[in-house]
Amino acid sequence: MTSAWLPTATCTPEACATGAGPAAGAARAVLRLTAGTAVVAAGILLAPAAALLGTRPRHRLTASWCRAVLRAFGVRVTVVGAPPGRPVPRAAAGPGELVVANHVSWLDIPLIAAVLPGRMLAKSEIRRWPVLGPVAARGGTLFVERDRLRTLPGTVAAMSGALRAGSRVVVFPEGSTWCGRGQGRFRPAAFQAALDAGAVVRPVRLSYGPTGAAAFVGDDPLALSLWRVATAARLTAEIRLLPPLVPGPRTDRRALARSAQLAVARLSANRPSPSVHQCVNSSPADASSVRTPS
Repeated sequence: MTSAWLPTATCTPEACATGAGPAAGAARAVLRLTAGTAVVAAGILLAPAAALLGTRPRHRLTASWCRAVLRAFGVRVTVVGAPPGRPVPRAAAGPGELVVANHVSWLDIPLIAAVLPGRMLAKSEIRRWPVLGPVAARGGTLFVERDRLRTLPGTVAAMSGALRAGSRVVVFPEGSTWCGRGQGRFRPAAFQAALDAGAVVRPVRLSYGPTGAAAFVGDDPLALSLWRVATAARLTAEIRLLPPLVPGPRTDRRALARSAQLAVARLSANRPSPSVHQCVNSSPADASSVRTPS
């Protein structure tokens, strides 16, 4: 039974996973599905060896693998914002970076990891999945028991420790997928980890076109979502890297969550919370449009 406090979206497969746009031929769709599955399987097989690498080479390998996954499924990717190789402004007390993004699809995970590889926060059920669970754990994934509120402080402490150690931690603070036409409230718990570690927060906006092809919401079966992605003729994904938020001395987690949510929603990019400072890069944001980011 699902706990009443868990975040839920109003999106449903019937209402949101429609209007997928032009369809590719059946033969091309089968080829994409086969290629995508093969690339994912290759990553799983190589994961134990990759875990032995240092952080930077492992991140480079992870990014390359995720680009290959997106390419195999025929997804064209546009990256808008500071290039991932550019140094990120850091808060004085902590070298890590908390990446927060809206959540639309299972595609969000390889899309972010292709540009900003780091340690993902995932629901604890994934840890128990055969094959993928151990691989995720070995890759540094942090897990949250979504139906056990009392375990949340421990999860926040683990995230804070990872940030203090210099890791990039990636979180979807809506807690559930939305189709992209709407957005859920950013839950504040993850932002407490950034405050405890003195880490900056990097808001990221993800969007897809056509939205229906990528949306993975409600009780939508994964197999059906994979097929929609594979059959989409011109599926595009945009990842927009927004200016980092540097918490001020009196910032609380709710204010920080609101500022990040507004930035991702493009509602008030120039009016952050009074106790949160947007750190804007000195040079204009760069943009690229390619099949997958280089």
